[in-house]
Amino acid sequence: MIPLPVIVGFGGINAAGRSTFHHGYCRMTADALPEAAAARAYRSLQMLMGLADVTDQAELRRIIDAGTLVRRIEREHIDVDHLQWQRHFTLSGEAPLRFTCKRADLPKHLPDGWQLSALDDDHVQVLIAGAESLAVPMVYEAKVKVAGQLPSGSDPGRRYASHHHPRGLKMTVLGASDAIGSVGIDWDLIRARVNPAHIGVYAGSAMGQLDAYGNGGMIAARLAGKQATAKQCALGFAQMPADFINAYLLGNIGRTSCNLGACASFLYNLNAAVQDIQAGRTRVAVVGTSEAPITPEIIEGYAAMSALATDEGLLALDADMGATTPNHRRASRPFGHNCGFVIAESAQFIVLFDDALALELGASIHGAVNDVFIHADGYKRSISAPGIGNYITLANAVASARALLGEDAVRRRSYVQAHGSSTPQNRMTESHILDVTARAFGIERWSVAAMKCYLGHSIGSAAGDQIAAALGVWEHGVIPGIATIDGPAEDVHAANLDISAAHKQVGRGGIDVAFINAKGFGGNNASASLLAPHVVQQLLTRRHGASAMQAYAARNEAVRETAAGFENAILNGEDSPVYRFGQAVLGGENVHLDADQIRIDGYDQPIAFERGTRYTDLRD
Repeated sequence: MIPLPVIVGFGGINAAGRSTFHHGYCRMTADALPEAAAARAYRSLQMLMGLADVTDQAELRRIIDAGTLVRRIEREHIDVDHLQWQRHFTLSGEAPLRFTCKRADLPKHLPDGWQLSALDDDHVQVLIAGAESLAVPMVYEAKVKVAGQLPSGSDPGRRYASHHHPRGLKMTVLGASDAIGSVGIDWDLIRARVNPAHIGVYAGSAMGQLDAYGNGGMIAARLAGKQATAKQCALGFAQMPADFINAYLLGNIGRTSCNLGACASFLYNLNAAVQDIQAGRTRVAVVGTSEAPITPEIIEGYAAMSALATDEGLLALDADMGATTPNHRRASRPFGHNCGFVIAESAQFIVLFDDALALELGASIHGAVNDVFIHADGYKRSISAPGIGNYITLANAVASARALLGEDAVRRRSYVQAHGSSTPQNRMTESHILDVTARAFGIERWSVAAMKCYLGHSIGSAAGDQIAAALGVWEHGVIPGIATIDGPAEDVHAANLDISAAHKQVGRGGIDVAFINAKGFGGNNASASLLAPHVVQQLLTRRHGASAMQAYAARNEAVRETAAGFENAILNGEDSPVYRFGQAVLGGENVHLDADQIRIDGYDQPIAFERGTRYTDLRD
């Protein structure tokens, strides 16, 4: 039997708040949910945003609504009206240039043409004959002023010793801690039941850590008149989210992996984990990405490609309505009339068990990963242009679900979480992929969700945002509408699609399979099929039998109770992320090695060596 990778925990943080327990999903769909579900989402955001002292509920919701989802970049994050830059000037004159400075400020090697005369022990006069180039600090106003930022007032590193950590790693600690806590099973118990070699972490960041505490600060240090620190280079690596989880959250000595595929990176990591679980190499996998790209330099880079929504472009979109100010709330408009994507930050993580382990430990099952497909585009005109690979990945994902669940499930009880980046090119190309796929498989009015209308585009974490929303659909029965559009643009291919601004009530159990689609720069395409929890229950009953499922249900009661306690801690502002810096550090003296196995102090199960070989035909 091929093990089925089941989702037993999830967590993260993005512009809608914390993903765990569906809080972020409920923020996005609050107007279509019962009040109790919406209230939990707002309570979670109240604690996250530091609003515990606000007692007026109407005012509280007004503040939270204004400080979440896609919105104008806040001055506390970046002052987009006064960004710093340097302009180079060449100064010259008939008389020599003359200025004074401190002797200590002089460069070690004087430029050609500089002549010094002492004024006192500490100061000198500098005379420069001829022309001299100078860099003068200046400010400018950004053309791009909108992003999918974390909720106002939130600091992902507030509750642990996060000194000098890049923002993406702070988000990693919070998001991965939430995912692990949501499982409802103590990690030490999991580790005691599983061979340590069969635990894996599959995580990374598509762009690395590019703020001042990571590679961004290291690269800019000399030009900014500073020195690089000892941490910037080390913490800037793209695989650092996995490294942090291994070293400071789990003490993992098993598999570790970081797969990068631009905007499809989450699914690349998911694919690696799923393949290892299916092959029996991994039984527990923490999968995710963390991306914090809201920096002036990254925004400038994407803006130079005309990829981002600018204030000018937004005003042009709404010119027929007489708009005089850009509508930042509606900046991201997937499949509608749009002018570019909205950059965003997000960290998303899921915890996978193989199905046998999930039943053994009584883990709650939020869904399962049927399969993930990855294909490249082939020859391309430009590295950023879309190609044909996504036709292959999405069609494979639909065919895989059909093979497992049958025609009816795919045709009548599926929907697609589209990449939906909100660019004019994407609305035409991806809609065509979705439309022809729906036609080929006999799907009429295939429901399309596009979470970037609420969250923006979080690059490597984008598919993680989509998966978190898909889990919410199964729990609450509402497919989020593409709320920022009036309807699909005229050039969108939608003959077989249902693209709507309105939320769609499908009920719990109304959707059997969700397709997650991701498209990335460079031709990185990935599509996954996720199975609903009620479908997984049916499949596992078929595999393990009714009595095994009844025993599982009994074990699950305590797990659900523990997870509920963790949610209550979040809602009361009493939770703390896992961060075990310098704890239980092991060395060579803790490793006990013989010819058959390795035993490591603190790990209940040994790592046994294989006695055989898979290359049996090559042996004597």
